[in-house]
Amino acid sequence: MENTAEKAIITVVGKDTIGIIAKVSAYLSESKVNILDISQTIVSGFFNMMMIVDVKHMTKSFTECQKELDQIGEALGVSIKCQREEIFEKMHRI
Repeated sequence: MENTAEKAIITVVGKDTIGIIAKVSAYLSESKVNILDISQTIVSGFFNMMMIVDVKHMTKSFTECQKELDQIGEALGVSIKCQREEIFEKMHRI
């Protein structure tokens, strides 16, 4: 069984604007968070992105990362949420 304790799910939702992926990716890179998988779509001008990331080598606390991503989202006019994978899976079980 794969260890999910060091993975997180990041979701970004909002009106499409230039630089969303660039700003989120740059922040993650600076924080030593590795993007494992990414999916993004734009429908009628609305942006939706989901990333699975590895936080094993993250240089900040998980809570600090969540707060800073939220601030980046506010500056871009989108909502950015970051959750540990095990929490995300438990919340989205059918």
